[in-house]
Amino acid sequence: MEIRGFAKTVVTARPYDAISRVACLMEEHNVGTVVIVDKNRPTGIITDRDVALELGARGTALHAPASRVMTTPVETVSWTANLVEVTESMRDLKVRRLVVVDDAGHVTGIVTLDDLLEIIADTMSNLVRGIGPEMMVK
Repeated sequence: MEIRGFAKTVVTARPYDAISRVACLMEEHNVGTVVIVDKNRPTGIITDRDVALELGARGTALHAPASRVMTTPVETVSWTANLVEVTESMRDLKVRRLVVVDDAGHVTGIVTLDDLLEIIADTMSNLVRGIGPEMMVK
C-alpha cells in the first residue's frame, strides 16, 4: 500500500513568515512540525523543538523569519512509496518525519515515526485477533 493512504495533512508556512507565526500555526493545528514551502515545494522543516531552542537558548526574536530556524534540506518520500520503503528511508536518514511529495515534488502530506508505529501496532493487533483459539495447531 502506498504511503499517500497513510500520510497526514501537513501544516505549511513560507520562508519569510515570522517564527511567531509558525509557533501559532503549531498551536492552532496541534502539531509539532511545520513544513516551509516555496511554490508548494518543501524548502525547510521546523519542529517545536527548533522554535524553543531558537527563541530560548539562542535568543532569536519572534519576528525573525522561519528561514532562520528551518532545517534544510528537507527529507522527502514519494507518495507512491510503500510502508517498507518509508521505514527504510527513516532508518537510513535517521529522521523521525518525512515530507510526502507527489511526482512533481509538491507537498502532499507528512508521515512521522509515531504514525508508522501506530499503523504497525494496528496491523499486528489485527493479525493477533485473527489467530483465535480455533486456529491454534495442537
